[in-house]
Amino acid sequence: MSTQAQTIFFLGATGYLGSQFLLLLNEKLPQLHVVALLRNAIPVRKEQLQKLYSNISFIEGSLDDDAIIQEQAAKVDIVINCGSSDHPASTKSTLAGLETNSKNNPGKPPLYIHVSGCGIVSDNARGEPVEYVKEWSDLGLDLKQCNPENTHLDSDIPIVEAGSRTEDPVRTIIYFPAQIYGVGEGIQKTTMWLRMFFDMMKNVGHAGTWGSGANAMNNIHVKDCAMGLFLILQAALEGRADEGPEGLYFSASMEPRITFHDWTKVMGDYLLSKGIIKEGGTRPMPAEVVDPLGNYGWSLLGGNQSVKPERLYKLGWEPTESKKLSLLDSIPEAVDQVLKDQMRK
Repeated sequence: MSTQAQTIFFLGATGYLGSQFLLLLNEKLPQLHVVALLRNAIPVRKEQLQKLYSNISFIEGSLDDDAIIQEQAAKVDIVINCGSSDHPASTKSTLAGLETNSKNNPGKPPLYIHVSGCGIVSDNARGEPVEYVKEWSDLGLDLKQCNPENTHLDSDIPIVEAGSRTEDPVRTIIYFPAQIYGVGEGIQKTTMWLRMFFDMMKNVGHAGTWGSGANAMNNIHVKDCAMGLFLILQAALEGRADEGPEGLYFSASMEPRITFHDWTKVMGDYLLSKGIIKEGGTRPMPAEVVDPLGNYGWSLLGGNQSVKPERLYKLGWEPTESKKLSLLDSIPEAVDQVLKDQMRK
């Protein structure tokens, strides 16, 4: 697949990873035309995206707009979804449009790159210490071997099934980032988990964890995560990416996995120093915080996730930014950015 006159339908263009990726794409492959799905497509939001990626146009809509997503997916060469890893309806809309696309263009199957997350391999340890944590490789990974109650799988499994079809085929790739961190250069500069924990900590007055916080996961700097996504797209355009059942890529540095107890303690101490909360350190979050998120919260925030990104390494990827700045060292700057963003609102 050559890059000549290729069009990408892009979901999540203004988000943390999505906007960081577009900045990189503008530097590396500016000839690709991007059509961005954009909620509330007012001029200022369009201008923000045009500064990141010049060869861009816009379709107003959201992930809930089935007809819009189907229509766009049916006529482009590539769909990239950085919008949500837990929105099965938009995945269904995308796959339906891509199936139509494939039917209308025999011998030229469209490409779908979907961003999921390593929550698929959570061991649901409920924040407690465990004797053994399995390390998952993306080589030979079968999503049906994952705990079916884990997050993201209700979107991911149908994607792999679509990528395994011989009739009206779709070229599918799923990208599974670990805990993404760091201040980005795009529109949304901080990661969702940091903003979510910031709000929870501010509301209850202390830092906290799901259970005792003994669980840990791999982490990845947002710039390294964006570079991994770019290398996958580039490999797919050149016909050398793993796709379909093999097209499953973990994205994680092999820097030390940090327990939730340890990083929330750093964040709690920093929020105390800034006068945001009145208690340093960390302790288990109360039921009023934990219960509303139910199994989703326990699986994603109370489980261990240990992965090895062997497919990305085969593409020559190196997590250079993660080696320069650790998750723990990134927290003060990221919290300052959250505070700055809140003051602007």
